[in-house]
Amino acid sequence: MATGILAILDDVVTLLDDAAAMSKVATKKTVAILGDDLAVNAQKASGFASSRELPVIWAITKGSFLNKLIILPFAFLLSAFVPWIIIPILMLGGTYLAYEGAEKIYEYFFPHHIDEKSEDEKGLSQEEILIIEKKKVKSAILTDFILSIEIVIMALGTVLEQTLPIQIIAVSFVAIAATIGVYGIVALLIRMDDFGFKLIELAGDTKVLLKKTGELLVLALPKIIKALTVVGTLAMLLVAGGIFVHNIHPLQEFLHFIPSLIGELLVGLLIGVIALTGHHLVLRIKALT
Repeated sequence: MATGILAILDDVVTLLDDAAAMSKVATKKTVAILGDDLAVNAQKASGFASSRELPVIWAITKGSFLNKLIILPFAFLLSAFVPWIIIPILMLGGTYLAYEGAEKIYEYFFPHHIDEKSEDEKGLSQEEILIIEKKKVKSAILTDFILSIEIVIMALGTVLEQTLPIQIIAVSFVAIAATIGVYGIVALLIRMDDFGFKLIELAGDTKVLLKKTGELLVLALPKIIKALTVVGTLAMLLVAGGIFVHNIHPLQEFLHFIPSLIGELLVGLLIGVIALTGHHLVLRIKALT
């Protein structure tokens, strides 16, 4: 009996070791799109009253965990019963990532001039402000749902050759770590300017170094979010290109003479341009009919 228990424990330890190794691999493969995830969520979580920022982030974080609870079982069911569909879904996700990356580049050179009336919260009651806040939170959770699908499917695509228990442990770890990591950093980022203002207030006119530090933190926040957007855009194109290059062998052979990083970026950009052009054509056709 003791021998049987030791054998079971040995199997469990082996399983956990394999799952840990696969979790590391899956995390490395998905970390590229977390820059975009971080930039998007930092933008979604900003613009609230200072006293409401952390409650809003907590509400979005809870929604993100709920999204993962919905997505993960479906992903594992697909892997268990129709594993062949994971790669096509992964490539569809890659097309969407490439489209997003190309759309952001297009928007940079040809910005849309949409006259959006911002909701002025001055003069509104507390109840009306909370209603507006709930709408913004719902929008952020919906965006998170799309990004979560990308992260889960991408993580699953890296461990398809493993057994189902290892897939469940590895992908669940990536999903949970991504949620905690992204929203933890978002919480720190959006409070950066408040911390800076506090330092400026404490410094007064006597503590120059403390005041300069506070001013630096206040000025750094929009620049950090902008930098994350640029990094996220490049990451999306690289990840999208990598998905197609690694899963279409003739394409991989055709690009063998180009450094892999450049090749994946070019493929991602090309797919993104095709997807973006197709989307614009559809919109024009709809406008004419």
